[in-house]
Amino acid sequence: MSTIQAVRVHGYGGPEQLRLESVPRPEPQEGEVLLRVYAIGVNPIDWKIRAGLFQDFFPKQFPYIPGYDVAGIIEGVGPGVTTWSVGQEVFGQGTKGTYAEYIVTAASALAPKPTTISFAEAAAIPVGAMTAWKALFQNGELQAGQRVLVLGAAGGVGAFAVQLAKWGGAQVIGTASTANLAFVRSLGAEQVIDYTTTPITPTALEELAVQAVDLVIDGVGGEVGRSALAVVRRGGKLISLVEPPAPELAQRYGVETMMVQSPPPEDCLKTIARLVDEGQLRVTTGRIFPFREVREAHMLSQTGHGRGRIVLQLD
Repeated sequence: MSTIQAVRVHGYGGPEQLRLESVPRPEPQEGEVLLRVYAIGVNPIDWKIRAGLFQDFFPKQFPYIPGYDVAGIIEGVGPGVTTWSVGQEVFGQGTKGTYAEYIVTAASALAPKPTTISFAEAAAIPVGAMTAWKALFQNGELQAGQRVLVLGAAGGVGAFAVQLAKWGGAQVIGTASTANLAFVRSLGAEQVIDYTTTPITPTALEELAVQAVDLVIDGVGGEVGRSALAVVRRGGKLISLVEPPAPELAQRYGVETMMVQSPPPEDCLKTIARLVDEGQLRVTTGRIFPFREVREAHMLSQTGHGRGRIVLQLD
C-alpha cells in the first residue's frame, strides 16, 4: 500500500499537536474523488478546533486530519461519479480533512478552479467566500441599495463580504487597521473606519455618520459587535461570524441577530469562480507557507491579524 504525507492532530492543544506523518493513501468510495493537493487554505476554525474550543459543535476522534479549503487536480474517481474526470483542476472543500498530499472528498464539494488564478489563490477562496455569501444573501437577505457595515473588512471573510456586497449593489462601510485602509477601499468600500485610531463605539460610529445601516457582517465580536447594533436601523440585521450576538441588546434596538448558518446554494462555488474569472472578485492570500511549516501557519492564524487567507503550498 502506498503512503503519503499528512498532518494529523493527536489531541487538543497548541500547534505542537500538528504532526507530519506517513499515512496510507486514501481510496475514493461511492460519490467521492481522489485529489492530488496543490494548496490548502488555513482558516481560523482549523486552529480553534485543534485547540478544543468547539468540541460540542465539531467533535473529533483522534488522530484526525484538519482543514477544509483545498485546490488541486483530480487523480481518481469513485463509483457513481460522472461529474469529474482525472486531470481536472478543481477547488472546494475537503469533507475528511485537507492537510495532506492526497485527499478524498465528496465530488459535490468541488467546483472547477478559476482559470485566471493560481492553486494557492484558489485554496484561499472556499470557506471565506461561501461564508460571506451565506451571511450577505441567505441570512442577511441583502438587497441592492442597502447599507452594509463589515466589521473586520480585511480578513479572510471580510474581504469577500465587501466585494460581494458591492457586487450585490450595496453601499459598503468597512472597519480595518491603518495598514489595511487602502486595501479595503480598493475592494469597493465607500467608507473605511480605522479601528486603530478610532475605537468602534456607538458614539464614534454616529459621529462618522454611520447610521441607518441595513446589515452588519460582524467578523470581530465582543464590544465592537455590540456597539454596531446601535447604528442598525430598526428591523435591520446583524450576522455574526464569530460568536452568538447579544439577544437582549439586539431586542432593545429592534435588530434581528444570528450566527451565520445554513449551507450555501449548490452552485455557489461555481458562481464565485465565475466572478473571479470575470474580474469582479479579487482573491487576496495572506502569507504562503510550505506544507512542512504548518505549525508556523497556525501560530500566525492564531494572532487574528493580517490580510487575506493564509495558505499551505505543496511541492
